[in-house]
Amino acid sequence: MPKTINLFRPTLLAAAMALATVPALAADTAAVRSYQLPAAPLASTLNQIASQAGVVLSIDPSLTAGKTAQPVQGQYDAQTALQQALRGTGLTLVANSAGTYSVQALPSENGVALPAANIDGTGSAETAWGPSVGYAAKRTASGTKTDTALNEAPRSISVATREQMQDRAVQNIDDAVRYMPGVVASSYGSDSRAEWLKIRGFEPTQFLDGLPLPKGTYAMPKLETWDLERVAVLRGPASSVYGQTPPGGLVDMVSRRPEETQSNEVQLQVGSYQHKQISFDSTGPLDEQGNLLYRVSGVVRDSGTTIEHVDDKRYNIAPSLTWKMDEDTKLTFLSQFNRDDTGITSQFLPLQGTKLTSPAGEIKYHKNLGDPEWEFYDKTYYALGYAFEHRLNDVWQFRQNARYTKSDLEFQGITAGGFYWPNTPDLAVSPDGTVRRGANVVNEDISQFALDNNFQADFATGVVNHTVLIGLDYQRVNTNYQWLYGEAPTSNIIHPIYGQDFSSVAYFAYQDYNQKRQSEGLYVQDQMALDNWRLTLGGRQDWLNTDSTFYTTGNSDNRSDNAFSGNAALSYVFDSGFTPYVSYAESFQAEAGGNGSVAFEPSTGKQYELGLKYQPPGSDMLFTAAVYDLTRKNIVMSDSLGVTRPVGEVNVKGFELEATGNVNENLKLTAAYTYANSKMTKVGDPDDKNRPLPLTPENQASAWADYTWHNGFLEGFGTGFGVRYVGETHNIPVGNLPYVGSKSDGDTRSYTVYDAAIHYDLGTIASSLNGASVALNAKNLFDKEYMSTCDGTYCYYGERRSVVASVDYKF
Repeated sequence: MPKTINLFRPTLLAAAMALATVPALAADTAAVRSYQLPAAPLASTLNQIASQAGVVLSIDPSLTAGKTAQPVQGQYDAQTALQQALRGTGLTLVANSAGTYSVQALPSENGVALPAANIDGTGSAETAWGPSVGYAAKRTASGTKTDTALNEAPRSISVATREQMQDRAVQNIDDAVRYMPGVVASSYGSDSRAEWLKIRGFEPTQFLDGLPLPKGTYAMPKLETWDLERVAVLRGPASSVYGQTPPGGLVDMVSRRPEETQSNEVQLQVGSYQHKQISFDSTGPLDEQGNLLYRVSGVVRDSGTTIEHVDDKRYNIAPSLTWKMDEDTKLTFLSQFNRDDTGITSQFLPLQGTKLTSPAGEIKYHKNLGDPEWEFYDKTYYALGYAFEHRLNDVWQFRQNARYTKSDLEFQGITAGGFYWPNTPDLAVSPDGTVRRGANVVNEDISQFALDNNFQADFATGVVNHTVLIGLDYQRVNTNYQWLYGEAPTSNIIHPIYGQDFSSVAYFAYQDYNQKRQSEGLYVQDQMALDNWRLTLGGRQDWLNTDSTFYTTGNSDNRSDNAFSGNAALSYVFDSGFTPYVSYAESFQAEAGGNGSVAFEPSTGKQYELGLKYQPPGSDMLFTAAVYDLTRKNIVMSDSLGVTRPVGEVNVKGFELEATGNVNENLKLTAAYTYANSKMTKVGDPDDKNRPLPLTPENQASAWADYTWHNGFLEGFGTGFGVRYVGETHNIPVGNLPYVGSKSDGDTRSYTVYDAAIHYDLGTIASSLNGASVALNAKNLFDKEYMSTCDGTYCYYGERRSVVASVDYKF
């Protein structure tokens, strides 16, 4: 039976037949063009390449049915681009004598098609949800929820790859993102309870595998970075796709998922402050056909901290399972469990003895002014969800992500000071060192169910290629929060007193409420490509219902809100590697809690951004620059005395630079600079007018480089070095703290700290040691003492030097 031939570009084929005697096609098949095509149905991708290059391609439809093309990203001639798309499909490209091309099956052994060989070039088989090579992530789904080339995404995005996190021995999300522009990490110093991040001036929402993580007042997600494949930061609003998010940006994390190749890893760590940790990871197939894949990773940590008598213990496990139902359908179950037993390492220290002088002397950073026999922070977190993917045909695919999350927290902590008045300083710290303290009892539990459904269509209308996303998501969050505060027994800043009786403390309920939030969102997005032009348009309608019960006042409140959020972006991908872009985006976010009678009004934001990305052809480096103007309305802020209030409108204008990637085979680099000018523009309190946002320095700069020798006498040896500069930060004081012009007693000075690492691949010594390596990492190498920030009447020391030695074995 003669096979049926499907001819892509039939008009071109007819022309070629008519000109069969002409020795070459009119199209220049050797011309190098820029391709940025995601993984998609094979027939669709081949058609797009043939169309852009102006070549004639004939195939047998039965060969491409059900097959997926690899991503094609980079500078290629037509033939290489087609070969890149065919990698791993069991098909190969054949050049015909007339200058046309056809697709044929590769020779087979025992009836099984052999995989195509990898093609070297500037492209990569990386996906937005998988591993990257070195520091150079090439694909991202942040901001679009589609597999998009990072150098073409018309937004400001940074990605910390698995290798970058390993080189720096990151222990938390603060560590992972601290070298990115626009980000303030460890705002309150080292805190074993939570990450205190700011992106372009605002606390970000954290996303895991495309779904938001629940965030409370003290019950924070604090995911284990060992379980993550990559951590991305999207700067600016993203509500048009993600729904309720702040205008500053979001943290988008991807779990380590089951892989087809069996591999195992064990890592042992010891370090400063009696740090002891074991981490493990194992993945591979469960059956001979490779239809069932598993992964299980986990961490057990038993450590002290920089603060006397405060431990940091964690028990973590993250099992996952992938079921490949058929070549078009895949289901991955993702789960995680964390148990934290720790205390307050950021401390709440009085201004006197830290920022201000005290007759009793200076409070040392390691002093515990609480009471270890009374304080604790116990949190249990678990999550169970799945990611489902199904390709309907060569155009449409469907994805569904779902997760249930539960976080339970019991917390008792002491705050020292907090009673400072300019004319009566003895109310906080007496000349003999006696310090007044607050006792805090917190119970907080959060449950969340999140579901996201979307259809993606990849098709062309004439000469315009489209990636259309249509989605509907749902989220239900139930929060119970109680914060009791009372005056604790006094202590001494020089000689702390432990084991005191707290039974007679009279508590006052600062916050005590139950709040149920339910939201739905419908969104549409179209990423269009016309030659080198890229246009993205998106819009989303959100519906939010908030049901609140305030036990402190006996009031209840139910409010319904809805909002439309849009985005638009235009860019041009030059063949030279430059991509200028302009974008506009909006945000919408519910504000937790209320004033005791009614829930707060949701905040909204908008941003204009102008940027430039540059990826030199053939390079694994990405250079970016962005300038932006960001405004947020109905922002709610809390001071250190528990007073929560809306402050009207805030504006942030800024400029950011970043360079990240693999300079060459030996050198990997990430460097960033940030300028951010923030001020409150429309406020209820005249004293707030033009004040800068707290914890938002005007200037920041950082750089980290790792150099590893792959030959010669130092083969297998590597060293890393980093520097971080954070400029002066400002504080919004409570009413009793003086503020003169743009300065406050709570303002903190700029600081610079250094990080370093050395590592060695033991496999270079002997083949029996293949997979084994050792490393030594140091943060704040020179042990600089600095103040991270002061918030109201409390101050927080920055992270001191910590050194971790690790032994890692992969097999």
